[in-house]
Amino acid sequence: MLAVAVLSVILLGLMAIAQPTLQVEYPASPSSSDSSSRLIRLGPDDDLQDALNKAVSGDVIELQAGAIYHGPFVLRKHGGPGWVTITSSTNAQHPLPPAGVRVTPEHASAMAALVAATGSVISTDPAAARYHFIGVEIRPESRNRMPDYIAGIRRTITNLVELSASNNSVQTMPHHIVFERSYLHGDPVQGTRRGIVMNGAHLAVIDSHLADFKSTEDSQAVAGWEGTGPFLIHNNYLEAAGENLMFGGADPRVADRTPSDITITGNHFSKPLSWQEDHVLHDGSDWSVKNLLELKNARRVVIDGNLFEHNWPDSQNGFAILFTVRNQDGKSPWSLVEDVTFSNNILRRVAAGINILGYDDNYASGRTQNVRIHNNLFYEIGDDWGSGLLLQLLDSPADIEFTHNTAMQSAAILSMEGDPVPGMDISWNVFMENSAGISGTNTGPGQHSIDTYMKAPVTIEGNVLIGAGAAAYPSGVTRVTEFDSLPFIDPPSGDYRLQDLRGGTFDGFEEIPGVNFGQLCAALSNTDRPLFC
Repeated sequence: MLAVAVLSVILLGLMAIAQPTLQVEYPASPSSSDSSSRLIRLGPDDDLQDALNKAVSGDVIELQAGAIYHGPFVLRKHGGPGWVTITSSTNAQHPLPPAGVRVTPEHASAMAALVAATGSVISTDPAAARYHFIGVEIRPESRNRMPDYIAGIRRTITNLVELSASNNSVQTMPHHIVFERSYLHGDPVQGTRRGIVMNGAHLAVIDSHLADFKSTEDSQAVAGWEGTGPFLIHNNYLEAAGENLMFGGADPRVADRTPSDITITGNHFSKPLSWQEDHVLHDGSDWSVKNLLELKNARRVVIDGNLFEHNWPDSQNGFAILFTVRNQDGKSPWSLVEDVTFSNNILRRVAAGINILGYDDNYASGRTQNVRIHNNLFYEIGDDWGSGLLLQLLDSPADIEFTHNTAMQSAAILSMEGDPVPGMDISWNVFMENSAGISGTNTGPGQHSIDTYMKAPVTIEGNVLIGAGAAAYPSGVTRVTEFDSLPFIDPPSGDYRLQDLRGGTFDGFEEIPGVNFGQLCAALSNTDRPLFC
């Protein structure tokens, strides 16, 4: 189990970035529980719901690895300061990896399976709290055990895990619930809309594998829209057709509620190419594909050390990352996106990069503001994947920083539309210029667009534009005509490290532009770290 000391290292490492003000609290290891703790072993025919109903603070419910427990299951309010742990027995031939290591589908044989045919596999009573799941598989009931139709109604699972309360007041919302080293996956044929709904406080999923969440409607591996936070999504594989991860997307039932203090670190976000209609691996399916990560109503968010890949135009235009404030159904005008750090990530093999919307263009909303995009590597943006636009700013988001990034994109660096952006810093980046450069609607690339769509304070310095033409940019922007004239180490492998050539290309520069690869590699998980690290 991931102990408190290890979590402290992870969280302290983020404090220099933009540490959320609250931290998710974790249980101590079962071995450190007090002497009154009980170990409750359940065989494959035993009643897990009965064990959950009777569980008290400190209990460890051990399920038999390889067994299937048929739900649905409800987490009750058990009271007490301790945690109830639900885990699988040791499988000597196929052991679960140690804490801190992400599981894969191959570890399913080391896990007990929790299944249900309708509703949710796991849901919560009001104020359910302090449950820790370790090494369990959670999925819909196998199709060979349930007819497709019963009384004309197709049996479906909408959310595998629903951590939510009927009115979601602070007093009734679920809190302190952790899923660790677990395998959650949807129905491979029919689809399942969501993996985990996070509408509570102190909720986390770590070292886990969430896959096959897909629908002709919106679908997510992880989603939350009315919890208070904090939330931690750390070292997982996250796969969904709609948005792999989303906060917002529905109006909270509590006024002024914004999911806050969100830490998203060390994950791998991806969509299988079998879902892409024009790909050679397409399986004939027609799911609604949108993006890899979207914030519609969120505050104080750290997105650090993640690998994002595989996103294409389908139900949206192909942007992989969206910071787009939405008062979704018109009943939450307080919705906003603010204080976001997007750092030390790799974004590759997608149609377009990041889309930032200042205000909802359908209903009244708060603003998207204070977004820091720093030290990220973007490559294979566009070309065969889609438009190739790196960054889009619409309707006046405020205080946007784009610094020390390296971007190999096939279209414009930045496209702007609507009211000007107050507060813009574009510095120490390496970009492909691609003739469009920094542009706006009805304004050409260069200074004209900057003057039209940016308001003071504006900082643009130390950038390198590869292939730049005659466009007028501020002083301090270096133009490099040929890609090969920049000393990248090994572009085919994604290694866009630059040598320090202050006596040549970067003569007079205060800093070397582009990504600091030492920081980037240190932030990525061991599982997703590229070979050049």
